Amino acid sequence: MVDRLEDPRELSLRFNRANSVGIVRKQIAQFDTPLQLVSGGTLDSFTLAYETYGTLNEDRTNAILICHALSGDSHVAGYYTDDPTEQPGWWDEAIGPNKMFDTNRFFVICSNVIGGCQGSTGPSSPAPDGRPYAMRFPVVTIADMVQAQRHLMDSLGIDYLFAVAGGSMGGMQALQWSMDYPDRVRSVLFLAATPRSSAQNIAFNEIGRQAIYADPNWQNGDYYGKLRPTSGLAVARMVGHITYMSEYSLEEKFGRRLQALDRLSYSFSTEFAVESYLRHQGEKFVQRFDPNTYLYITKALDYYDASSGHPSLTAALSHVKAEFLVISFSSDWLYTAAQARDLVHALPGRSVEYHHVEAFFGHDSFLVEVETMTDLVGGYLDRLYERTLSPRASSLTA
Repeated sequence: MVDRLEDPRELSLRFNRANSVGIVRKQIAQFDTPLQLVSGGTLDSFTLAYETYGTLNEDRTNAILICHALSGDSHVAGYYTDDPTEQPGWWDEAIGPNKMFDTNRFFVICSNVIGGCQGSTGPSSPAPDGRPYAMRFPVVTIADMVQAQRHLMDSLGIDYLFAVAGGSMGGMQALQWSMDYPDRVRSVLFLAATPRSSAQNIAFNEIGRQAIYADPNWQNGDYYGKLRPTSGLAVARMVGHITYMSEYSLEEKFGRRLQALDRLSYSFSTEFAVESYLRHQGEKFVQRFDPNTYLYITKALDYYDASSGHPSLTAALSHVKAEFLVISFSSDWLYTAAQARDLVHALPGRSVEYHHVEAFFGHDSFLVEVETMTDLVGGYLDRLYERTLSPRASSLTA
């Protein structure tokens, strides 16, 4: 039994490699077509890093696109090497034969978002003059991330997605897919997400950005080849990580337990276990993430409002054709159940399945509650598959 109070980003270390999709390879797609951005900026060319799992069927109708959250990337499952200490992809428990996203049935794709720092074009990438873009990189939005993914689907010869799925920022991308390309999406899996960033969401993101700005090594973003603003990014990660958990999970995991001490020292050293945990999360994060990317992606989150330019969210979604699975969690105070229900209520007359899950582990419950999510998400996909893609379904429509 997995200890569900553990950091969800470390949970996968407890799973046997035999349960994984195995060795995988990151691929890079190069696009020389200009990407016109919502901000008015343009990327004359761009790259997207991506990984695939499973087999695309002959009709190219079984593809599922998984969209990642703020700190994620294209490495959603599997391993790159045989090194037994290597950590698998960030949702390894969910992808593979007979798992939530069953690779016996589906061809699963995950790409690093535009503006990212794990192989896709972003602020750390070389600009046309050969130097890193840094803060010269144009501002990107969720819609821009989706447009870049559409180019990737075109290059893979996939005209129609069986599902677009994502938690947190990934759910925003999944929703945007259904809005921007309604004829290309059969279903949307909207998990622990929101159709609109709230003032509280924006406020927490701004604290993280201010921590990076205040780091003397940030140098207005021009730190490449120099000392990086790791202290500021670590603080940003610590603040963000608190929002992913719940009061219950923090109390149960740490309480007021001391770290390697038997009494209070009455000093400013790291005394409490929760302090040590947050510092560890910050130090680990800065080893793999670019501070400028953090700035750009949190801004993309802040800008997200699916109803923008429309009198209501219902009006904004009036042309959407996809079916929806919407899941919220009782202890998620970052993207609340009320925000999820806003989307459900804005989709009258459409096929919408909504589940509100009682879970105590906060926003990251969609990663931690593996068994529950497998029942809900895997079950939903199984039913949709049997109804639309199975040999039985094909015989009934023949």
